Amino acid sequence: MSGKITALVIGLTVAQLSGSACALKPISSDPEHCRVIGAEKLPTAVGGTEVLCAAIERAVFPASSGARYRVEVKVVSSSSLAATIRAADGRVVLEQKMAVSDAALTKASIDRFATAIGAELAKAGSR
Repeated sequence: MSGKITALVIGLTVAQLSGSACALKPISSDPEHCRVIGAEKLPTAVGGTEVLCAAIERAVFPASSGARYRVEVKVVSSSSLAATIRAADGRVVLEQKMAVSDAALTKASIDRFATAIGAELAKAGSR
């Protein structure tokens, strides 16, 4: 079992930049609240950018309590993602990276990535 976990996720790196995170609220009516760069690198099994952005919104919304945010996700490769979350004023609130070691991204890995973003955002907001 630990071999599968190791094989699935090689690393999850969280880097929080200076400044405290404000509470964040999705801008559901604004299609620019979640932007995916390099979407053509996403494996078809993931379900596309809509699935990716929906997973992030589901994870981030519970961690938010008011402010607006924008998420930019870079698909580095079929097995690696990087996300930057910005407050409405453009300030970087959080950066998150994830890579799967020996397989392509899946819906499950996307959900874990989104959950990690929400957890780190919640921690940053409570500081």
